[in-house]
Amino acid sequence: MTVKVSTGAASTCTVNWDAINWHPIEQQVKRLQMRIAKATRENRTAKAKALQWLLTHSLNAKLLAVKKVTSNKGAKTAGIDNTLWNTPAKKLKGALSLNKRGYQPHALRRLYIPKKNGKKRPLGIPTMKDRAMQALYQLALEPIAETLADKNSYGFRPKRSAADAIEQCFKALCYQRSAQWVLEADIQACFDQISHQWLVNNIPIDKSILEKWLQCGTFYQGQWSATKAGTPQGGIISPTLANRTLDGLEIMLKTLCRRKDKVNLVRYADDFIITGTSKELLEHRVKPAVEQFLAQRELTLSPEKTKITHIETGFDFLGFNLRKYKGKLLIKPAKASVKRHLAEMRDLIKSNPTCTTEHLIRLLNPKISGWSNYYRHVVAYDRFRFVDYQTDKALWQWCQRRHPKKSNAWIKARYYCRQGLGFRFYTPMVNETTQQSWLWCLYKATDLPIVRHIKIRAECHPYLPEADAYFEQRARWIKRRKSEAIELKKLLKPKG
Repeated sequence: MTVKVSTGAASTCTVNWDAINWHPIEQQVKRLQMRIAKATRENRTAKAKALQWLLTHSLNAKLLAVKKVTSNKGAKTAGIDNTLWNTPAKKLKGALSLNKRGYQPHALRRLYIPKKNGKKRPLGIPTMKDRAMQALYQLALEPIAETLADKNSYGFRPKRSAADAIEQCFKALCYQRSAQWVLEADIQACFDQISHQWLVNNIPIDKSILEKWLQCGTFYQGQWSATKAGTPQGGIISPTLANRTLDGLEIMLKTLCRRKDKVNLVRYADDFIITGTSKELLEHRVKPAVEQFLAQRELTLSPEKTKITHIETGFDFLGFNLRKYKGKLLIKPAKASVKRHLAEMRDLIKSNPTCTTEHLIRLLNPKISGWSNYYRHVVAYDRFRFVDYQTDKALWQWCQRRHPKKSNAWIKARYYCRQGLGFRFYTPMVNETTQQSWLWCLYKATDLPIVRHIKIRAECHPYLPEADAYFEQRARWIKRRKSEAIELKKLLKPKG
């Protein structure tokens, strides 16, 4: 679809969605974002606000916002209007409709998804237009959020990951002189309880737009309900709003405590840990200060998930177990995570008793590769071997159920091929064009080499001009690390 767009009093330009060159658009938007970050760093609030207005009224930013919401995982999930932007014409029309004047968001479509503890997590699904508007204003908010963010906050931030958070935990706890006590904290219903008034008073974006998002309400089973607090889980801008709500906690702790107290904060979204030299310090000084900080935002700590632990007892954080053994800190996949992963694998295998071997491998390989990739940078080899053993055991039972009258030797010859000193579950494949035959094997967690993760520099973010060279070098390192690993989608072994 080609549309003429007015760019001034007497000028127009032609836009064709399929022919858009995204690189110059992304570069232009990023230049504006870097200017916003620079103005924020220099405490030029009025300048930053003017640049935000320029960004949110830019056609390039609107196109980029629509691209973001139509290419992510939620692009096939509609809001209450049951509308999807799944064609070039709809995407372009949607980008041209992103205007502040006359904008009124729809109510959120309420969904509930199960949590690990058996409870249900409420999600609020905006319409496509509301998602695109949130993505547009997030482009203007993110440079400010990154500039003012806590250095050791790693959740829902560009270029940062859970691996960075775990590496920071290692740096704070690994030495003999490091703090020995840890406050494990979790905020109760963080996204659902954040004060609307605090957000409106402290988030540096258009107040009228923000108020409309916060007060649009939810629609569930034919009934509309008002939203009196919180920011919806499911909205694109919600993670950034939650991060801005919790930013400042690290600076508060550094001001409260002395250097010899060895108080360090590592936060990932609403989960965080705080280290300290003694249990009394964390119990009587740090925890009350954190509760007071959260109370200003109408948030509270979860009593069931907040506790103080000695490092020799160990604790779980982001699916990892951190514990010192005779003074040496080892980080491993948490037992609960291993158990949960194996339960998913067994359920997947048992629920497909009659499928082809090829289809089963297609289902299992992404699960194995995704889980092992998450833990590949810690002391995980023993857990990987255990996971491989249990997976092979479940597959052997799957084979026996399919062929109850066949011998073990027949099953082994039919479903397993020798590789190295062991055997691997496989299926023979034939290329219909070239008639070349090969074996497609099941991926194993131990195929992935253990590689230590290099933590991102705490003070760096993508909107610093001086950090461009650093992020380019880091991107090359990540690409090289991926190329050294085994290809996860197909593990091929030439026949014969």
